[in-house]
Amino acid sequence: MRPTLSRTKARVALLQELEEAMRRSSAQGVLYGQTVANVAGIANSDLECMDILYLEGRVTAGRLAEVTGLTTGAITGVVDRLEKAGLVRRERDEKDRRKVFIAVVPEAAMKIGQFYVPMQQAMEKVFVGYSDEELRLLLRFANEGYKGVLAATEALKGLLDTPPEKRPALKLKTRPRQS
Repeated sequence: MRPTLSRTKARVALLQELEEAMRRSSAQGVLYGQTVANVAGIANSDLECMDILYLEGRVTAGRLAEVTGLTTGAITGVVDRLEKAGLVRRERDEKDRRKVFIAVVPEAAMKIGQFYVPMQQAMEKVFVGYSDEELRLLLRFANEGYKGVLAATEALKGLLDTPPEKRPALKLKTRPRQS
């Protein structure tokens, strides 16, 4: 029975270490993005939406709202600001003129992209230390983590849509700090 308990404690400690490392990395990524957004003269959240647009390709405002979790009204504001900054453009569908797509302006993406070269270079140095099998595991973890964050975002929106007096009492799990 003792080895199981010890293994359980070791796993708890490992999970805590992993969570803290991910939080540090996420926070630093947000700060890095904020620095790039400041240089570009836009809000960090607008830059993140532009990145999603870049990854998704040409999409409707409705699709952008869907993948970001923002309301269509909020997306209209984001697109207006990005368009004013010359970073995206609205394009009418040639078959259905009522349909409007949002597309990243390639030259603008290249200009902003140059600020991500140091990040890309740093990550390439990290990745070189992993085997293909380990990289596949990291990719699986990143993809599953993304799905987890999407689910958490939906849960948060549901929680916030609930009147405060009817919300369940949530308590953050705390783990004892390792010395």
